[in-house]
Amino acid sequence: MRVAREPIMARPLLKIHRYFRRKPVRFFSFILLYLTAGSLVFLHSGFSSDTSTTGASGSGRDPLISEGGASTGGGSSTSDGLGLLGRVFKETRRTPRRFGPPWMKENGAQHIPEWAGRGVDHTSSWSHGAKEKTTKEMDNGRAKYIGCYVDDTQKRALRGVSFFDYKKMTVFRCQDSCAERGYLYAGLEFGAECYCGHKIQAPNVSETECNMECKGEKSNLCGGPNRLSIYRLELSQESARRYGSAIFKGCFKRPYNVTLALPASAVINNMSVDKCVDMCTEKEFSLAALAGEKCHCGFPTPLFTLHDREDEELCLQRCEGEDFESCGNNDFFVVYQTQVQDNRCMDRRFLPTRSKHLVALASFPGAGNTWARHLIELATGYYTGSYYFDGSLYNKGFKGERDHWRSGRTICIKTHESGRKEIEAFDASILMIRNPYKALMAEFNRKYGGHIGFASQAHWRGKEWPEFVKNYAPWWASHTLDWLKYGKKVQVVHFEDLKRDLFSWLKGMVIFLGLEVSEDRLLCVEGQKDGNFKRSGLRKLEYDPYTPEMRATIDGLIKTVDTALRKRNLPGVPEEYRPR
Repeated sequence: MRVAREPIMARPLLKIHRYFRRKPVRFFSFILLYLTAGSLVFLHSGFSSDTSTTGASGSGRDPLISEGGASTGGGSSTSDGLGLLGRVFKETRRTPRRFGPPWMKENGAQHIPEWAGRGVDHTSSWSHGAKEKTTKEMDNGRAKYIGCYVDDTQKRALRGVSFFDYKKMTVFRCQDSCAERGYLYAGLEFGAECYCGHKIQAPNVSETECNMECKGEKSNLCGGPNRLSIYRLELSQESARRYGSAIFKGCFKRPYNVTLALPASAVINNMSVDKCVDMCTEKEFSLAALAGEKCHCGFPTPLFTLHDREDEELCLQRCEGEDFESCGNNDFFVVYQTQVQDNRCMDRRFLPTRSKHLVALASFPGAGNTWARHLIELATGYYTGSYYFDGSLYNKGFKGERDHWRSGRTICIKTHESGRKEIEAFDASILMIRNPYKALMAEFNRKYGGHIGFASQAHWRGKEWPEFVKNYAPWWASHTLDWLKYGKKVQVVHFEDLKRDLFSWLKGMVIFLGLEVSEDRLLCVEGQKDGNFKRSGLRKLEYDPYTPEMRATIDGLIKTVDTALRKRNLPGVPEEYRPR
């Protein structure tokens, strides 16, 4: 029997042997087996990771969560494209939230995460006396510690945006995030929550109640349960004040013809900033003007330009539905800019006919060329071009970036060149000049941190910075001198003047480019002048990077440029950076 069965048992083995002898089939079979094994390993590691995450958090949710409690994990992303690691910002004024992580309560049941069940009493276990000095040391010119304040979950002390990170929250991260959005105050709560606002709308309490360490830095305190450690941010003057998502524009005199200037209006019971802003947002207007119990909506126009701001004392009248905000009156309006985009200046295209007249937008690097391009495109409706190609700028909407600079399809061409041959290739030029102290630092940040990033402390304190100043400072002067010497028709625009009076200077630039001025379009530009290339106003160096030797050299260069401008019967450099 054994002899009879052997050939039968051998037949399958023989077939398998012959199968694998066929090289193509054998090769693809091994590939299939390899991929199958790899997939099993990957799936196993994924399930293991999910299990460990669930155990660490107590609920299986990612620790970076929005105010409504929705996880940012699971492969989803926000409408802005922020993925799993994105910071989640939401308005706190709409859905008041209890203290602590939103996932601690779900469907009425209490879910206590692992870190909250280790016998730690967050209300009394920290020694505030040992931590207080460290917290106060954050008063370094970027932000000033104000104190510990109550945070009512039904009526927030700071009513701007908020975000939470239960693993890596730090004082500076919160400060920088609020500063980036133009808020005057940043508050930290429960060791991991950050709130922003323009006004503190709650009483302060004893310092001992802000007694929880920051999750991302044990050396500092980040508030406590229903308690905020609040800092006042030292922002640049142009930083916008906000109320929630709305930008505070100021107090303005009632326009002569309110119906034409602000076409939508309504009387609102228990008037509040929220209600007026919400109404104008729903009606798709970019301005919300509060006049006592009446709310007006519209856009900036020549009838209501927002150029003549009044003293805020003239608008002081408490809102019926809010204790801490002013709602204006019949003669003086409190105006906010909503999140509605003013589309009157958003359309852009290439020139309808190719132009043989090439206009340069020339500047030393770091002098605001990209910002000026943004303004010109919005003001004219035409794309700007570039002597170079920058993929990141193209992806940000500068579609003329890919065109050859001689294509004639763009209204002007960005260039940092300063050679005679390159300058004489243009028929006219707008020459942007900026304070060299600011321009050098801006270009150094761009070089080592990107268009809106920052160079690291290692770069500032290393050999890169002195070498950079040595090579670039003389170029700042020679660039301007060469364009003044070889340029055929030059309009000088100082970066500082453009920031100070954008409407007038941008209007002059549009006229110089040979286009008809649209005041409605210019007013639209004023409402969205920053674009996507504005650095936070908070990240200042903690020391002066310029040595006395550097300053002596740069001051001499400023005087040289000032003299050259005056010889051309042009105004000299702005007073703010002229050497004393």
